[in-house]
Amino acid sequence: MLNKQWFLMWVIRRKESMPQTPPFSAMFDSSGYNRNLYQSAEDSCGGLYYHDNNLLSGSLEALIQHLVPNVDYYPDRTYIFTFLLSSRLFMHPYELMAKVCHLCVEHQRLSDPSGDKNQIRKIAPKILQLLTEWTETFPYDFRDERMMRNLKDLAHRIASGEESEAESSNCPQPRWLSNVKTYRKNVQQMIQCLIRKLAALSQYEEVLAKISSTSTDRLTLLKTKPQSIQRDIITVCSDPYTLAQQLTHIELERLNYIGPEEFVQAFVQKDPLDNDKSCYSERKKTRNLEAYVEWFNRLSYLVATEICMPVKKKHRARMIEYFIDVARECFNIGNFNSLMAIISGMNMSPVSRLKKTWAKVKTAKFDVLEHQMDPSSNFYNYRTALRGAAQRSLTAHSSREKCSCDYFEKNRIRSFSTFGK
Repeated sequence: MLNKQWFLMWVIRRKESMPQTPPFSAMFDSSGYNRNLYQSAEDSCGGLYYHDNNLLSGSLEALIQHLVPNVDYYPDRTYIFTFLLSSRLFMHPYELMAKVCHLCVEHQRLSDPSGDKNQIRKIAPKILQLLTEWTETFPYDFRDERMMRNLKDLAHRIASGEESEAESSNCPQPRWLSNVKTYRKNVQQMIQCLIRKLAALSQYEEVLAKISSTSTDRLTLLKTKPQSIQRDIITVCSDPYTLAQQLTHIELERLNYIGPEEFVQAFVQKDPLDNDKSCYSERKKTRNLEAYVEWFNRLSYLVATEICMPVKKKHRARMIEYFIDVARECFNIGNFNSLMAIISGMNMSPVSRLKKTWAKVKTAKFDVLEHQMDPSSNFYNYRTALRGAAQRSLTAHSSREKCSCDYFEKNRIRSFSTFGK
């Protein structure tokens, strides 16, 4: 059973220009010999263990220390994302925020009026950058009032330190006033952006709740209508490319509201032998991820329903060909989730058993799409197509190509790639 004070971190590579290795004094011995550069064995430094210059593991306290910037150090962005994501397995985000605030205030002497003002001036932008990355990548953590309180308190302390340093410095008054105003403006922008995100999330969740509560009533109403006045999807949208675009907009909206932490909460199971009351004794907060899965299922059932509704075989065959074209357009756009949902719907038993209907369909295009979604070799064909779509999005020029760009520019794609591996 995993000890709460220790957990393995996957390899964190150094990608930023700022130092990502241990503190300078720990890197070199008295002779100037750099252990990290010339040893391949695991090295220990302040509770952190490195292998080939990569952070491999460490105690929870040491990893928290490694998260907090100082005058000469700022953590790698990959490390920030990884630790903020995985630390919630062992402690609540508000507990981590409290520890980070304590380290920033006490270790950087932000609360000491006689502290090194020059050091405060250098450390303030780095602490603000760390808080900004946290609020941008994991904004849902700040739905907890304790998180917001700590965030505002730390930002206020830094601002007070900046103002105190500016007043005691020898620089002209307009200059230090400008620095303080700039810092306060950046803090205000960070908090306002966070509040907008949380407000948008609340509105989105209200819409989901409304959709869920009315879907049953709509289905009952639909069944009461005569089939002669019911319109099929081809009547509503005859162009497969237009439908593929609309599906992509829906996918992107729902994907955008999924927090990376939801994947951890969805997939990690609490050890039944662990009697410790951990973060996962609470109800899992995976509502947005579950809504995304429900959307996939609804789309699959929509496809199957639309195909099975027509009475005549030729009308069913036309509907199958229509959805094959929609699926192909989804593939070209890079919307693989809708593509998979459409294929799943067409492979449902009520559809697949329509042998005479399928005999009237040209299935060559459908066979190609099925081959792309083939689950063999850990979805090798799909992963290859995904890499190709990501490359195409980088060089997109036409509007048809640009539709897929947002998928691969969103930070959420890191969550999919992390857990997909």
